[in-house]
Parts: sequence; structure tokens; C-alpha cells
Amino acid sequence: MIPFNRPSFLSDELDYIRDAIARGQLSGDGYYTKRCNALITERTGSPAALLTHSCTAALEMAAILAGIGPGDEVIMPSFTFVSTANAVALRGGTCVFVDIAADTLNLCPDAVAAAVTPRTKAIFAVHYAGYPADMDRLAAIAREHGLLLVEDAAQALGSTYKGRQAGNLGDLAAFSFHETKNIVSGEGGALTINRADLVERAEIIREKGTDRSRFLRGQVDKYTWVDVGSSYLPGELIAAFLLAQLENADRVFDTRRAIVARYQSAFAPLEGRVGLPVQPADTVGNGHMFYLLMRDLEDRTAFIAHMKAQGVVTPFHYVPLHSAPAGRLHGRAVGPMAVTDDISARLVRLPIYLELGNGVDQVIEAAMGYLGRSERRVRTAFI
Repeated sequence: MIPFNRPSFLSDELDYIRDAIARGQLSGDGYYTKRCNALITERTGSPAALLTHSCTAALEMAAILAGIGPGDEVIMPSFTFVSTANAVALRGGTCVFVDIAADTLNLCPDAVAAAVTPRTKAIFAVHYAGYPADMDRLAAIAREHGLLLVEDAAQALGSTYKGRQAGNLGDLAAFSFHETKNIVSGEGGALTINRADLVERAEIIREKGTDRSRFLRGQVDKYTWVDVGSSYLPGELIAAFLLAQLENADRVFDTRRAIVARYQSAFAPLEGRVGLPVQPADTVGNGHMFYLLMRDLEDRTAFIAHMKAQGVVTPFHYVPLHSAPAGRLHGRAVGPMAVTDDISARLVRLPIYLELGNGVDQVIEAAMGYLGRSERRVRTAFI
């Protein structure tokens, strides 16, 4: 069986974990947390990075930093994971769902512009499949209306937009190191902060609403509760594992990009029978994902069953948030959601992980067995 994903050991994970134990600090913000923060800052070019226990936590911090409260609205795609919306709903805000672009599956700037109201406080832009959204246009909308622009970069560490790294394209950015991502720590995330005026408050929010970070730097003689916050820190064992991954990130990105290129080349002759990912102009992806767009829900269901019978796991996502029970309770859709509804019924993902190796050919062969057969059936019926 070829799984959809398999987390990888890259080099020094176990050695770093042993060292973290020997150092005697297992709680967060120790030696390994600080090294991870520094590497993320270096890679993204952001002024500050803070490790968190998940991308969900980073998004929740972003919502607090944006000042989201009851009556405030945040524009986001409906085609995203629930954490994007939960961060807003937990603050009492309203999730304003808009459609995605049919080619990139990223947030549609025209739909965003049409959804802005006097209550809008922020835009949450998801970098789907590791390809950054059209951040120049979204930034222009944000500037025009005085909105905070947040990158949901869960899938996008190592990707670039016009030569700039994801995580350094908005005011704030949230990354994921969940085991399904390129760089992993089991669970984990990070928040990058690109506005100097938000850095100190981000530290406070992450430290349960206390100014403990200032205390540890000797800036105050004691620390106390000064703001809202929560326990968003990961432990040092998570950070130790993650550091080894971050130090080998380029090898991971290169390998996954090669798998994506292999899939793209193999299925290009069938474009028209299936839809393929579109790399937006001026972007470079990180090899996070490869998907096929089937004809319809019935076609996708049959494809997934065929692939399972061939020993290949091929999942789908997402259930659109605007039509989910909690989405209807905590949000509203603006404009037609035709692309979102269509894509969610047709998209299927193919396996990508570091050790896939020649298994990529097995995946392609299995997929071609279905696509070729179904294509022949269509042509025979037409004749």
C-alpha cells in the first residue's frame, strides 16, 4: 500500500531530542525553540518568528493581534481548512467566505474587494497547495481599506512570490509543521510578524498574556498578566525534532518538487480528461501537493475506489466552509461560490512524501489504468 503521506526522519532528530533532555528544559522557549525561530526568520526574511504548538495556534494569535471581536468581519476563502475560520469565530468575529480563482484555487482578489464592508478588519489569504495567492492585489485592497493582511501559509514554507518568501508577504503569516506538511514536527506551527509594532504583543499573547519574555530579557524585574493570551508554545522536544527538519528543508523541497514535476509530465497528455494544478505566474511552489480535477463527484469517487484497489491512497478535501454547519453559524458567503463548490466535488490528491521514490511510477500507472479505461469508454459511447 502506498500511503498518501509518510513523515520522514531527515538527519539529527533523535540526537537533538537527546540533547534537549540533557539540557534540562522541556518547556518551551528554550535553546531549540530559539534556534527554530532564528532559522524561520532567516528563511522567510521576516523580522520576527515565534514557534507555536500548531498553525491553528498561530492563526488564533493573528486574530487576536488583528483585534477581532464581535461584529468584526474577516474575509477568507471557503475552500480552506477549518482552522482559518475557527481563529475568527473564537474571537466572536464573522467569517466572510468568498470564492476562489478557477485556475490557482487561491483567494480571488475581485471577490475580496466586493466583500469589504465598514465592519471588515482583516483578510486571511490561504496559499493553497503551496502556491502563494495574488498578494500584490490583496495588499492593495488591504491598504485601501486599512485592513490587516494575514497569510495562512500552512502549506507554503519555502514557496516564493515575485522572489519574496511566503511568510513575508503580509502583516502576519501562520505556518504548519503538522506531519502532513513538507517540514514536520508531528504537530507544530509558527507565526511570522512583519510589523514591528506587533512583535511585543505577539510575544505576550503567546506567553499566556504575560510579559514573561521581557522578564527573561531583563527588561522588567517581574512578569505579570498584561493582556489576553493562551499557552501557544510547543515544548522543547517538538522544537528539537523540528530543528533537524528545518536544517534539511531544501532537500525536502527539491525532492517534492521533482515528484510534482514527474506527475505533471505524466498527466499533461490527459489534460482535458483531468484538470492539473496551475502554477501562478511569478511564483515558485515548494512541492507540497499534486492534485487531479476529475469530471465530477461520481468520477472522483470511482477513481478513489480504483486507486485503493491498486494499493494507493488518494484523499480529497475540503468540504466548503460556507456550507458546513459551523460555517453557516459563524459566517456568511458573499457572491457566488460556484468555483468552490465545483472544485470541492472534483479534486483528489496524489501521494507525495520524501521516500516515495519509484512509487511515483506505481501511482501514475494505477491512475492511468483508470483514466485510460474511462477515456476509452467515453470515446466508444460517443462514436
